Amino acid sequence: MLESVQFLYEFATFRKEKTEIHCQTHMDSKLRTRLFHSIFLLSHLLSVSESNQFCDAGIGYYESECGLDSASPSKILIKGGTVVNAHHQQVADVYIEDGIIAAVQSNVKVGDDVKVIDAMGKYVMPGGIDPHTHLAMEFMGTETIDDFFSGQAAALAGGTTMHIDFIIPVNGSLSAGYEAYVEKAKKSCMDYGFHMAITKWDETVSKEMEIMVKDKGINSFKFFLAYKGSLMISDELLLEGFKKCKSLGALAMVHAENGDAVFEGQKRMIELGITGPEGHALSRPPMIEGEATSRAIRLASFVNTPLYVVHVMSIDAMEEIARARKSGKRVIGEPVVSGLVLDDSCLWDPDFKIAAKFVMSPPIRGPGHGKALQAALSTGILQLVGTDHCTFNSTQKTLGIDDFRKIPNGVNGLEERMHIVWDSMVVSGQISVTDYVRLTSTECARIFNIYPRKGAILVGSDADIIILNPNSSFEISSSFHHSRSDTNVYEGRRGKGKVEVTISGGRIVWENDELRVVPGSGKYIKMQPFSYLFDGIDKADAEYLFSLRAPVKRFKMTS
Repeated sequence: MLESVQFLYEFATFRKEKTEIHCQTHMDSKLRTRLFHSIFLLSHLLSVSESNQFCDAGIGYYESECGLDSASPSKILIKGGTVVNAHHQQVADVYIEDGIIAAVQSNVKVGDDVKVIDAMGKYVMPGGIDPHTHLAMEFMGTETIDDFFSGQAAALAGGTTMHIDFIIPVNGSLSAGYEAYVEKAKKSCMDYGFHMAITKWDETVSKEMEIMVKDKGINSFKFFLAYKGSLMISDELLLEGFKKCKSLGALAMVHAENGDAVFEGQKRMIELGITGPEGHALSRPPMIEGEATSRAIRLASFVNTPLYVVHVMSIDAMEEIARARKSGKRVIGEPVVSGLVLDDSCLWDPDFKIAAKFVMSPPIRGPGHGKALQAALSTGILQLVGTDHCTFNSTQKTLGIDDFRKIPNGVNGLEERMHIVWDSMVVSGQISVTDYVRLTSTECARIFNIYPRKGAILVGSDADIIILNPNSSFEISSSFHHSRSDTNVYEGRRGKGKVEVTISGGRIVWENDELRVVPGSGKYIKMQPFSYLFDGIDKADAEYLFSLRAPVKRFKMTS
Protein backbone atom coordinates (compact mmCIF):
# COMPACT_ATOMS: atom_id res chain seq x y z
CA MET A 1 0.00 0.00 0.00
CA LEU A 2 2.94 2.31 0.68
CA GLU A 3 3.91 2.16 -2.99
CA SER A 4 0.37 3.12 -4.01
CA VAL A 5 0.45 6.12 -1.68
CA GLN A 6 3.75 7.15 -3.25
CA PHE A 7 2.12 6.77 -6.66
CA LEU A 8 -0.67 9.16 -5.69
CA TYR A 9 1.76 11.63 -4.22
CA GLU A 10 3.81 11.71 -7.39
CA PHE A 11 0.79 12.31 -9.59
CA ALA A 12 -0.68 14.94 -7.29
CA THR A 13 2.58 16.89 -7.41
CA PHE A 14 3.12 16.15 -11.13
CA ARG A 15 6.07 14.00 -10.06
CA LYS A 16 7.88 17.16 -8.99
CA GLU A 17 11.09 15.43 -7.99
CA LYS A 18 11.40 13.76 -11.38
CA THR A 19 10.37 16.58 -13.67
CA GLU A 20 10.93 19.80 -11.73
CA ILE A 21 7.39 21.02 -12.38
CA HIS A 22 6.84 24.20 -10.41
CA CYS A 23 3.48 25.59 -9.29
CA GLN A 24 2.37 28.59 -11.28
CA THR A 25 -0.55 30.99 -10.90
CA HIS A 26 -1.58 30.14 -14.46
CA MET A 27 -0.99 26.50 -15.42
CA ASP A 28 -0.81 25.65 -19.11
CA SER A 29 -3.42 23.28 -20.54
CA LYS A 30 -1.05 20.33 -20.56
CA LEU A 31 -0.40 20.59 -16.83
CA ARG A 32 -4.09 21.02 -16.08
CA THR A 33 -4.80 17.90 -18.12
CA ARG A 34 -2.22 15.88 -16.20
CA LEU A 35 -3.61 17.12 -12.88
CA PHE A 36 -7.16 16.15 -13.87
CA HIS A 37 -6.08 12.69 -14.87
CA SER A 38 -4.00 12.17 -11.74
CA ILE A 39 -7.13 12.93 -9.67
CA PHE A 40 -9.13 10.61 -11.93
CA LEU A 41 -6.55 7.89 -11.35
CA LEU A 42 -6.97 8.38 -7.59
CA SER A 43 -10.66 7.51 -7.83
CA HIS A 44 -9.74 4.26 -9.58
CA LEU A 45 -7.07 3.17 -7.12
CA LEU A 46 -9.16 0.55 -5.34
CA SER A 47 -9.79 -1.24 -8.63
CA VAL A 48 -6.10 -1.34 -9.53
CA SER A 49 -4.04 -4.43 -8.80
CA GLU A 50 -1.32 -3.81 -6.25
CA SER A 51 0.98 -5.99 -8.35
CA ASN A 52 0.75 -3.74 -11.40
CA GLN A 53 4.27 -2.40 -11.72
CA PHE A 54 3.32 0.59 -13.87
CA CYS A 55 0.70 1.93 -11.50
CA ASP A 56 2.83 1.26 -8.46
CA ALA A 57 5.72 3.13 -10.01
CA GLY A 58 3.55 6.14 -10.75
CA ILE A 59 4.31 5.92 -14.45
CA GLY A 60 0.89 5.48 -15.97
CA TYR A 61 -0.10 7.52 -19.00
CA TYR A 62 -3.80 6.57 -19.01
CA GLU A 63 -2.98 2.91 -19.66
CA SER A 64 -5.76 0.36 -19.24
CA GLU A 65 -3.85 -1.39 -16.46
CA CYS A 66 -4.39 1.70 -14.30
CA GLY A 67 -8.15 1.48 -14.64
CA LEU A 68 -8.56 3.66 -17.71
CA ASP A 69 -9.87 2.61 -21.09
CA SER A 70 -7.21 3.29 -23.72
CA ALA A 71 -8.71 1.26 -26.52
CA SER A 72 -8.60 2.92 -29.92
CA PRO A 73 -10.93 2.19 -32.83
CA SER A 74 -9.70 -0.48 -35.23
CA LYS A 75 -11.00 1.54 -38.19
CA ILE A 76 -9.73 5.07 -38.76
CA LEU A 77 -10.09 7.45 -41.70
CA ILE A 78 -7.66 10.36 -41.96
CA LYS A 79 -9.42 12.74 -44.31
CA GLY A 80 -8.16 15.46 -46.62
CA GLY A 81 -4.55 15.74 -45.51
CA THR A 82 -1.39 16.03 -47.61
CA VAL A 83 0.02 12.52 -47.56
CA VAL A 84 3.82 12.63 -47.68
CA ASN A 85 6.19 9.80 -48.55
CA ALA A 86 9.90 10.09 -49.22
CA HIS A 87 9.30 10.05 -52.97
CA HIS A 88 5.94 11.78 -53.39
CA GLN A 89 3.21 13.84 -51.76
CA GLN A 90 -0.48 14.09 -52.60
CA VAL A 91 -3.77 15.21 -51.08
CA ALA A 92 -5.59 12.02 -50.19
CA ASP A 93 -7.53 10.12 -47.55
CA VAL A 94 -5.85 7.34 -45.57
CA TYR A 95 -8.00 4.47 -44.37
CA ILE A 96 -6.71 2.21 -41.59
CA GLU A 97 -8.18 -1.11 -40.55
CA ASP A 98 -6.82 -3.49 -37.91
CA GLY A 99 -3.45 -1.79 -37.71
CA ILE A 100 -2.73 -1.78 -41.46
CA ILE A 101 -3.09 0.92 -44.10
CA ALA A 102 -5.94 -0.32 -46.29
CA ALA A 103 -6.34 2.58 -48.74
CA VAL A 104 -4.60 5.78 -49.81
CA GLN A 105 -6.84 7.61 -52.28
CA SER A 106 -9.29 10.45 -52.71
CA ASN A 107 -12.79 10.39 -51.27
CA VAL A 108 -12.71 7.13 -49.34
CA LYS A 109 -16.26 6.21 -48.30
CA VAL A 110 -16.69 4.58 -44.88
CA GLY A 111 -19.43 3.50 -42.51
CA ASP A 112 -20.50 4.92 -39.17
CA ASP A 113 -18.19 2.58 -37.23
CA VAL A 114 -15.09 4.42 -38.44
CA LYS A 115 -13.28 7.12 -36.49
CA VAL A 116 -12.76 10.12 -38.82
CA ILE A 117 -9.88 12.57 -38.33
CA ASP A 118 -9.94 15.82 -40.29
CA ALA A 119 -6.40 16.50 -41.57
CA MET A 120 -7.22 19.35 -43.96
CA GLY A 121 -4.25 21.71 -44.23
CA LYS A 122 -1.98 19.30 -42.36
CA TYR A 123 0.67 16.76 -43.30
CA VAL A 124 0.04 13.03 -42.92
CA MET A 125 3.38 11.25 -42.71
CA PRO A 126 4.97 7.97 -41.64
CA GLY A 127 5.78 7.90 -37.95
CA GLY A 128 9.39 8.60 -37.13
CA ILE A 129 11.91 5.78 -36.72
CA ASP A 130 14.79 6.53 -34.38
CA PRO A 131 17.80 4.38 -35.30
CA HIS A 132 19.79 5.07 -32.14
CA THR A 133 18.53 4.76 -28.55
CA HIS A 134 19.63 3.38 -25.19
CA LEU A 135 16.72 2.50 -22.89
CA ALA A 136 17.21 0.72 -19.55
CA MET A 137 20.94 0.63 -20.30
CA GLU A 138 23.41 -0.09 -17.52
CA PHE A 139 26.33 2.28 -18.00
CA MET A 140 29.00 4.05 -15.95
CA GLY A 141 27.79 2.69 -12.63
CA THR A 142 24.10 3.46 -13.09
CA GLU A 143 21.17 2.81 -15.44
CA THR A 144 19.43 5.17 -17.84
CA ILE A 145 16.39 6.76 -16.23
CA ASP A 146 14.11 5.99 -19.21
CA ASP A 147 13.09 2.37 -19.70
CA PHE A 148 11.18 0.72 -22.52
CA PHE A 149 7.92 2.22 -21.30
CA SER A 150 8.75 5.80 -20.35
CA GLY A 151 11.16 6.26 -23.26
CA GLN A 152 8.68 4.93 -25.77
CA ALA A 153 5.84 6.95 -24.27
CA ALA A 154 7.96 10.06 -24.77
CA ALA A 155 8.71 8.99 -28.33
CA LEU A 156 5.04 8.60 -29.22
CA ALA A 157 4.21 12.03 -27.81
CA GLY A 158 6.83 13.41 -30.17
CA GLY A 159 5.78 11.52 -33.30
CA THR A 160 8.26 8.63 -33.28
CA THR A 161 6.54 5.25 -33.64
CA MET A 162 9.53 2.87 -33.75
CA HIS A 163 13.08 2.86 -32.46
CA ILE A 164 16.07 0.54 -32.61
CA ASP A 165 17.85 0.03 -29.29
CA PHE A 166 21.36 -1.25 -28.63
CA ILE A 167 21.78 -4.51 -26.74
CA ILE A 168 24.90 -4.55 -24.58
CA PRO A 169 26.23 -8.11 -24.09
CA VAL A 170 26.41 -9.54 -20.58
CA ASN A 171 30.05 -10.36 -19.84
CA GLY A 172 30.62 -10.47 -23.58
CA SER A 173 27.77 -12.94 -24.18
CA LEU A 174 25.41 -11.92 -26.98
CA SER A 175 22.78 -14.48 -26.00
CA ALA A 176 22.72 -13.37 -22.37
CA GLY A 177 22.49 -9.76 -23.49
CA TYR A 178 19.63 -10.56 -25.85
CA GLU A 179 17.64 -12.35 -23.14
CA ALA A 180 18.20 -9.47 -20.73
CA TYR A 181 16.84 -6.95 -23.24
CA VAL A 182 13.88 -9.15 -24.16
CA GLU A 183 12.94 -8.97 -20.49
CA LYS A 184 13.44 -5.20 -20.36
CA ALA A 185 11.32 -4.71 -23.47
CA LYS A 186 8.24 -6.44 -22.01
CA LYS A 187 7.09 -2.93 -20.96
CA SER A 188 7.10 -1.68 -24.54
CA CYS A 189 4.18 0.39 -25.79
CA MET A 190 5.36 0.78 -29.40
CA ASP A 191 7.31 -1.21 -31.97
CA TYR A 192 11.06 -1.61 -31.61
CA GLY A 193 14.06 -3.48 -32.97
CA PHE A 194 17.54 -4.30 -31.72
CA HIS A 195 21.14 -3.65 -32.70
CA MET A 196 23.80 -5.73 -30.94
CA ALA A 197 27.11 -4.45 -29.57
CA ILE A 198 30.26 -6.57 -29.82
CA THR A 199 32.65 -6.11 -26.90
CA LYS A 200 35.02 -9.08 -27.27
CA TRP A 201 35.93 -11.70 -29.86
CA ASP A 202 36.15 -15.47 -29.85
CA GLU A 203 34.51 -18.40 -31.61
CA THR A 204 31.51 -18.26 -29.28
CA VAL A 205 30.83 -14.64 -30.21
CA SER A 206 31.20 -15.50 -33.89
CA LYS A 207 28.63 -18.30 -33.61
CA GLU A 208 26.30 -16.14 -31.53
CA MET A 209 26.36 -13.48 -34.26
CA GLU A 210 24.97 -16.09 -36.64
CA ILE A 211 22.18 -16.92 -34.18
CA MET A 212 21.32 -13.24 -33.72
CA VAL A 213 20.99 -12.73 -37.48
CA LYS A 214 19.33 -15.99 -38.48
CA ASP A 215 17.03 -16.54 -35.51
CA LYS A 216 16.62 -13.29 -33.56
CA GLY A 217 16.05 -10.72 -36.29
CA ILE A 218 19.13 -8.57 -35.61
CA ASN A 219 20.90 -7.31 -38.73
CA SER A 220 23.43 -4.85 -37.31
CA PHE A 221 26.38 -4.98 -34.92
CA LYS A 222 28.06 -2.06 -33.19
CA PHE A 223 31.76 -1.75 -32.42
CA PHE A 224 33.02 0.83 -29.92
CA LEU A 225 36.35 2.47 -30.76
CA ALA A 226 36.05 4.47 -27.51
CA TYR A 227 35.52 3.72 -23.77
CA LYS A 228 38.93 2.19 -23.13
CA GLY A 229 38.82 -0.50 -20.48
CA SER A 230 35.13 -1.29 -20.92
CA LEU A 231 33.45 -1.34 -24.34
CA MET A 232 36.41 -0.43 -26.59
CA ILE A 233 37.70 -3.05 -29.04
CA SER A 234 41.00 -3.32 -30.93
CA ASP A 235 41.55 -2.99 -34.67
CA GLU A 236 42.18 -6.73 -34.78
CA LEU A 237 38.76 -7.44 -33.30
CA LEU A 238 37.21 -4.79 -35.55
CA LEU A 239 38.52 -6.55 -38.64
CA GLU A 240 37.23 -9.92 -37.45
CA GLY A 241 33.86 -8.36 -36.72
CA PHE A 242 33.71 -6.64 -40.10
CA LYS A 243 34.42 -9.92 -41.88
CA LYS A 244 31.71 -11.72 -39.94
CA CYS A 245 29.20 -8.94 -40.59
CA LYS A 246 29.90 -9.16 -44.31
CA SER A 247 29.40 -12.93 -44.41
CA LEU A 248 26.08 -12.60 -42.56
CA GLY A 249 24.78 -9.62 -44.52
CA ALA A 250 24.67 -7.61 -41.29
CA LEU A 251 25.52 -3.92 -41.12
CA ALA A 252 28.66 -2.98 -39.19
CA MET A 253 28.27 0.13 -37.03
CA VAL A 254 30.98 2.10 -35.21
CA HIS A 255 31.19 4.61 -32.39
CA ALA A 256 34.11 6.49 -33.92
CA GLU A 257 36.42 8.07 -31.37
CA ASN A 258 40.05 7.10 -30.77
CA GLY A 259 39.79 5.59 -27.30
CA ASP A 260 43.53 5.70 -26.61
CA ALA A 261 43.66 9.39 -27.50
CA VAL A 262 40.59 10.09 -25.34
CA PHE A 263 42.28 8.36 -22.40
CA GLU A 264 45.38 10.51 -22.89
CA GLY A 265 43.25 13.65 -23.23
CA GLN A 266 41.43 12.87 -20.01
CA LYS A 267 44.71 12.46 -18.12
CA ARG A 268 45.90 15.79 -19.53
CA MET A 269 42.80 17.64 -18.35
CA ILE A 270 43.05 16.18 -14.83
CA GLU A 271 46.72 17.17 -14.65
CA LEU A 272 45.69 20.71 -15.61
CA GLY A 273 43.12 20.76 -12.81
CA ILE A 274 40.16 20.75 -15.23
CA THR A 275 37.69 18.42 -13.55
CA GLY A 276 34.33 19.94 -14.57
CA PRO A 277 32.08 19.11 -17.56
CA GLU A 278 34.10 21.34 -19.87
CA GLY A 279 36.95 18.84 -19.44
CA HIS A 280 34.83 16.24 -21.19
CA ALA A 281 34.78 18.17 -24.47
CA LEU A 282 38.39 19.34 -24.15
CA SER A 283 39.64 15.79 -23.64
CA ARG A 284 38.12 14.41 -26.86
CA PRO A 285 38.39 17.07 -29.61
CA PRO A 286 36.99 16.72 -33.13
CA MET A 287 40.29 15.55 -34.61
CA ILE A 288 40.15 12.24 -32.76
CA GLU A 289 36.59 11.66 -33.92
CA GLY A 290 37.79 12.34 -37.43
CA GLU A 291 40.72 9.95 -37.05
CA ALA A 292 38.58 7.08 -35.82
CA THR A 293 35.99 7.70 -38.53
CA SER A 294 38.69 7.62 -41.19
CA ARG A 295 40.24 4.45 -39.76
CA ALA A 296 36.90 2.63 -39.56
CA ILE A 297 36.01 3.63 -43.13
CA ARG A 298 39.33 2.38 -44.46
CA LEU A 299 39.15 -0.93 -42.59
CA ALA A 300 35.57 -1.50 -43.77
CA SER A 301 36.68 -0.72 -47.31
CA PHE A 302 39.58 -3.17 -46.90
CA VAL A 303 37.06 -5.89 -46.02
CA ASN A 304 34.56 -4.49 -48.57
CA THR A 305 31.59 -4.32 -46.23
CA PRO A 306 29.13 -1.46 -45.69
CA LEU A 307 29.69 0.79 -42.67
CA TYR A 308 27.33 2.87 -40.55
CA VAL A 309 28.92 5.66 -38.47
CA VAL A 310 26.71 6.49 -35.48
CA HIS A 311 26.30 9.96 -33.92
CA VAL A 312 28.45 12.00 -36.31
CA MET A 313 29.14 15.11 -34.22
CA SER A 314 31.91 17.03 -35.99
CA ILE A 315 32.98 18.54 -39.28
CA ASP A 316 36.06 16.32 -39.08
CA ALA A 317 34.02 13.11 -39.09
CA MET A 318 31.53 14.42 -41.64
CA GLU A 319 34.31 15.29 -44.09
CA GLU A 320 35.74 11.78 -43.85
CA ILE A 321 32.30 10.39 -44.70
CA ALA A 322 31.89 12.85 -47.57
CA ARG A 323 35.27 11.86 -49.00
CA ALA A 324 34.46 8.17 -48.73
CA ARG A 325 31.04 8.44 -50.33
CA LYS A 326 32.42 10.56 -53.16
CA SER A 327 34.85 7.76 -53.95
CA GLY A 328 32.03 5.21 -54.03
CA LYS A 329 32.40 3.64 -50.60
CA ARG A 330 29.28 2.29 -48.88
CA VAL A 331 29.23 4.52 -45.80
CA ILE A 332 26.18 5.79 -43.90
CA GLY A 333 26.51 8.84 -41.65
CA GLU A 334 24.05 9.39 -38.79
CA PRO A 335 24.05 12.76 -37.02
CA VAL A 336 21.93 13.15 -33.90
CA VAL A 337 19.63 16.01 -32.96
CA SER A 338 21.87 17.36 -30.20
CA GLY A 339 24.77 17.68 -32.63
CA LEU A 340 22.62 19.51 -35.17
CA VAL A 341 21.24 22.29 -32.95
CA LEU A 342 23.38 22.63 -29.81
CA ASP A 343 26.91 23.90 -29.21
CA ASP A 344 29.41 23.28 -26.45
CA SER A 345 29.05 26.67 -24.72
CA CYS A 346 26.64 24.96 -22.31
CA LEU A 347 29.47 22.86 -20.90
CA TRP A 348 31.07 26.00 -19.45
CA ASP A 349 27.96 26.96 -17.48
CA PRO A 350 28.93 27.71 -13.85
CA ASP A 351 25.99 25.61 -12.61
CA PHE A 352 27.22 22.00 -12.59
CA LYS A 353 23.68 20.63 -12.95
CA ILE A 354 23.14 22.60 -16.15
CA ALA A 355 26.57 21.85 -17.61
CA ALA A 356 26.54 18.15 -16.76
CA LYS A 357 23.23 17.45 -18.49
CA PHE A 358 24.94 18.16 -21.84
CA VAL A 359 27.74 15.60 -21.35
CA MET A 360 27.59 12.94 -24.08
CA SER A 361 30.08 11.16 -26.34
CA PRO A 362 31.25 12.21 -28.80
CA PRO A 363 30.74 15.61 -27.19
CA ILE A 364 28.57 18.41 -28.43
CA ARG A 365 30.91 20.53 -30.53
CA GLY A 366 31.72 24.21 -30.82
CA PRO A 367 29.71 26.71 -32.88
CA GLY A 368 29.77 25.93 -36.61
CA HIS A 369 29.76 22.15 -36.43
CA GLY A 370 25.96 21.92 -36.12
CA LYS A 371 25.33 24.12 -39.16
CA ALA A 372 27.83 22.09 -41.17
CA LEU A 373 26.07 18.86 -40.21
CA GLN A 374 22.72 20.36 -41.20
CA ALA A 375 24.16 21.30 -44.58
CA ALA A 376 25.53 17.76 -44.97
CA LEU A 377 22.05 16.37 -44.33
CA SER A 378 20.49 18.68 -46.88
CA THR A 379 23.00 17.67 -49.56
CA GLY A 380 22.94 13.92 -48.97
CA ILE A 381 26.36 13.53 -47.37
CA LEU A 382 24.58 12.31 -44.21
CA GLN A 383 21.58 10.07 -44.59
CA LEU A 384 19.29 10.04 -41.53
CA VAL A 385 18.83 11.54 -38.06
CA GLY A 386 18.94 9.71 -34.73
CA THR A 387 18.99 10.85 -31.12
CA ASP A 388 21.35 8.66 -29.06
CA HIS A 389 18.64 9.04 -26.41
CA CYS A 390 20.49 7.96 -23.25
CA THR A 391 19.02 9.81 -20.29
CA PHE A 392 20.35 10.26 -16.78
CA ASN A 393 18.78 12.56 -14.23
CA SER A 394 20.60 15.32 -12.39
CA THR A 395 21.29 13.10 -9.38
CA GLN A 396 22.93 10.47 -11.57
CA LYS A 397 25.00 13.13 -13.32
CA THR A 398 26.43 14.24 -9.95
CA LEU A 399 28.39 10.98 -9.82
CA GLY A 400 31.01 13.02 -11.66
CA ILE A 401 30.74 16.29 -9.76
CA ASP A 402 34.46 16.16 -8.89
CA ASP A 403 35.63 14.31 -11.99
CA PHE A 404 34.09 14.72 -15.45
CA ARG A 405 35.23 11.20 -16.33
CA LYS A 406 32.55 9.83 -13.98
CA ILE A 407 29.60 11.85 -15.36
CA PRO A 408 27.25 9.36 -17.04
CA ASN A 409 27.31 10.17 -20.75
CA GLY A 410 24.01 10.85 -22.48
CA VAL A 411 21.24 13.28 -23.40
CA ASN A 412 17.54 13.09 -24.28
CA GLY A 413 15.95 13.40 -27.73
CA LEU A 414 13.31 10.72 -28.41
CA GLU A 415 10.41 13.08 -27.80
CA GLU A 416 12.05 16.13 -29.36
CA ARG A 417 13.63 14.82 -32.58
CA MET A 418 10.71 15.12 -35.00
CA HIS A 419 9.85 18.67 -33.93
CA ILE A 420 13.41 19.96 -33.90
CA VAL A 421 14.29 18.50 -37.31
CA TRP A 422 11.12 20.00 -38.79
CA ASP A 423 11.79 23.44 -37.31
CA SER A 424 15.53 23.57 -37.98
CA MET A 425 15.54 21.92 -41.41
CA VAL A 426 12.11 22.29 -43.09
CA VAL A 427 10.94 25.64 -41.71
CA SER A 428 14.40 27.07 -42.44
CA GLY A 429 14.11 25.94 -46.07
CA GLN A 430 17.07 23.56 -46.03
CA ILE A 431 15.06 20.44 -46.92
CA SER A 432 11.67 19.63 -48.43
CA VAL A 433 8.78 17.89 -46.71
CA THR A 434 9.57 14.68 -48.61
CA ASP A 435 13.21 14.95 -47.52
CA TYR A 436 11.98 15.24 -43.95
CA VAL A 437 10.15 11.93 -44.24
CA ARG A 438 13.23 10.33 -45.75
CA LEU A 439 15.58 11.59 -43.02
CA THR A 440 13.33 10.80 -40.06
CA SER A 441 11.72 7.55 -41.18
CA THR A 442 12.09 6.05 -44.65
CA GLU A 443 15.86 5.84 -44.96
CA CYS A 444 16.13 4.13 -41.59
CA ALA A 445 13.53 1.60 -42.70
CA ARG A 446 15.48 0.96 -45.91
CA ILE A 447 18.88 0.66 -44.22
CA PHE A 448 17.58 -1.85 -41.69
CA ASN A 449 15.46 -3.72 -44.22
CA ILE A 450 11.96 -3.11 -42.87
CA TYR A 451 10.69 -0.95 -45.76
CA PRO A 452 7.88 -0.66 -46.86
CA ARG A 453 6.35 -2.28 -43.79
CA LYS A 454 7.70 0.75 -41.94
CA GLY A 455 8.65 4.20 -43.19
CA ALA A 456 5.86 4.60 -45.74
CA ILE A 457 2.19 5.42 -46.12
CA LEU A 458 1.33 2.75 -48.65
CA VAL A 459 -1.39 0.12 -48.85
CA GLY A 460 -0.21 -2.81 -46.75
CA SER A 461 2.21 -0.81 -44.59
CA ASP A 462 1.85 -0.74 -40.82
CA ALA A 463 -0.41 2.07 -39.65
CA ASP A 464 2.32 4.06 -37.91
CA ILE A 465 1.30 7.59 -38.85
CA ILE A 466 1.62 11.15 -37.62
CA ILE A 467 -0.40 14.24 -38.45
CA LEU A 468 1.72 17.38 -38.30
CA ASN A 469 0.25 20.86 -38.33
CA PRO A 470 2.79 23.24 -39.90
CA ASN A 471 0.94 26.25 -38.49
CA SER A 472 1.02 25.12 -34.86
CA SER A 473 3.90 25.77 -32.49
CA PHE A 474 5.72 23.60 -30.01
CA GLU A 475 7.60 24.28 -26.81
CA ILE A 476 10.03 21.98 -24.99
CA SER A 477 10.42 21.80 -21.23
CA SER A 478 11.24 19.27 -18.55
CA SER A 479 8.11 20.60 -16.82
CA PHE A 480 5.84 18.68 -19.17
CA HIS A 481 7.91 16.30 -21.26
CA HIS A 482 7.20 12.58 -20.90
CA SER A 483 10.72 11.37 -20.14
CA ARG A 484 11.45 10.51 -16.52
CA SER A 485 14.45 12.82 -16.57
CA ASP A 486 14.27 16.00 -14.52
CA THR A 487 16.27 17.92 -17.14
CA ASN A 488 16.07 18.52 -20.88
CA VAL A 489 18.93 19.71 -23.07
CA TYR A 490 16.44 21.57 -25.31
CA GLU A 491 14.83 23.39 -22.38
CA GLY A 492 12.80 26.42 -23.48
CA ARG A 493 13.16 25.77 -27.20
CA ARG A 494 10.17 26.85 -29.28
CA GLY A 495 9.43 26.37 -32.93
CA LYS A 496 6.92 25.89 -35.74
CA GLY A 497 5.28 22.62 -36.67
CA LYS A 498 3.62 20.34 -34.16
CA VAL A 499 2.70 16.65 -34.19
CA GLU A 500 -0.97 16.77 -33.24
CA VAL A 501 -1.83 13.09 -33.72
CA THR A 502 0.26 9.94 -33.45
CA ILE A 503 -1.13 6.60 -34.58
CA SER A 504 0.89 3.53 -33.61
CA GLY A 505 -0.10 0.12 -34.91
CA GLY A 506 -3.48 1.50 -35.90
CA ARG A 507 -4.19 2.92 -32.42
CA ILE A 508 -4.48 6.62 -31.67
CA VAL A 509 -1.94 7.11 -28.90
CA TRP A 510 -1.43 10.90 -29.01
CA GLU A 511 -4.23 13.40 -29.63
CA ASN A 512 -5.27 16.71 -28.07
CA ASP A 513 -2.02 16.73 -26.07
CA GLU A 514 -3.06 13.52 -24.34
CA LEU A 515 -1.06 10.32 -24.36
CA ARG A 516 -2.83 6.94 -24.24
CA VAL A 517 -0.40 4.05 -24.17
CA VAL A 518 -0.56 0.49 -22.92
CA PRO A 519 2.56 -1.25 -21.54
CA GLY A 520 3.15 -4.50 -23.36
CA SER A 521 1.39 -3.40 -26.54
CA GLY A 522 4.59 -2.83 -28.51
CA LYS A 523 5.89 -5.44 -30.94
CA TYR A 524 9.43 -6.61 -31.60
CA ILE A 525 10.22 -6.11 -35.28
CA LYS A 526 12.64 -8.63 -36.73
CA MET A 527 14.98 -7.17 -39.34
CA GLN A 528 16.32 -9.33 -42.13
CA PRO A 529 19.96 -9.26 -43.35
CA PHE A 530 21.28 -8.12 -46.74
CA SER A 531 19.66 -4.71 -47.09
CA TYR A 532 20.15 -2.66 -50.24
CA LEU A 533 23.61 -1.64 -48.98
CA PHE A 534 24.84 -5.13 -49.84
CA ASP A 535 23.66 -4.99 -53.45
CA GLY A 536 26.62 -5.62 -55.76
CA ILE A 537 29.07 -6.66 -53.03
CA ASP A 538 29.75 -10.01 -54.70
CA LYS A 539 30.43 -8.31 -58.02
CA ALA A 540 32.83 -5.86 -56.37
CA ASP A 541 34.65 -8.77 -54.72
CA ALA A 542 34.97 -10.54 -58.06
CA GLU A 543 36.32 -7.41 -59.72
CA TYR A 544 38.84 -7.01 -56.90
CA LEU A 545 40.09 -10.57 -57.29
CA PHE A 546 40.40 -10.13 -61.04
CA SER A 547 42.34 -6.88 -60.58
CA LEU A 548 45.02 -8.60 -58.50
CA ARG A 549 46.46 -10.50 -61.46
CA ALA A 550 47.88 -12.88 -58.90
CA PRO A 551 49.22 -15.30 -57.93
CA VAL A 552 51.92 -15.12 -60.58
CA LYS A 553 53.24 -18.47 -61.79
CA ARG A 554 57.01 -18.48 -61.53
CA PHE A 555 59.60 -21.00 -62.54
CA LYS A 556 61.76 -22.26 -59.73
CA MET A 557 65.49 -21.85 -60.07
CA THR A 558 67.33 -25.15 -60.56
CA SER A 559 70.88 -25.64 -59.40
